[in-house]
Amino acid sequence: MSQQKEAFPTFAKTINSNTMNIQHNHTERGGSFYIGDPFSPTAQLVYRMAGEHKMIIDHTEVAEIHKGEGIGKQLVAEAVHYARQHGIKILPLCSFARSVLKHSKEYEDVLIAA
Repeated sequence: MSQQKEAFPTFAKTINSNTMNIQHNHTERGGSFYIGDPFSPTAQLVYRMAGEHKMIIDHTEVAEIHKGEGIGKQLVAEAVHYARQHGIKILPLCSFARSVLKHSKEYEDVLIAA
């Protein structure tokens, strides 16, 4: 049981999106936006922090049961919302997140070109 408590990030926030309940786990080093169980999410965007004002998106994954629902884009949108609230810029190393961020003018203010 103590292993699970240590693995669970220090901050958890529930975000209500239009179609899903996206949750956010954040620590000083990084975190994730996810749907479902934090230890076995059905969709997630994983990031790490490089200092206080730079988020590096490493990975976005959506389970087959959510394919085609736009969940990946919603996860990216939640990351952008969080970044704007905290004065953070985003470096998307994940090819999916990079594509979403680069092809939407509304995200230019947070994007660090890779």
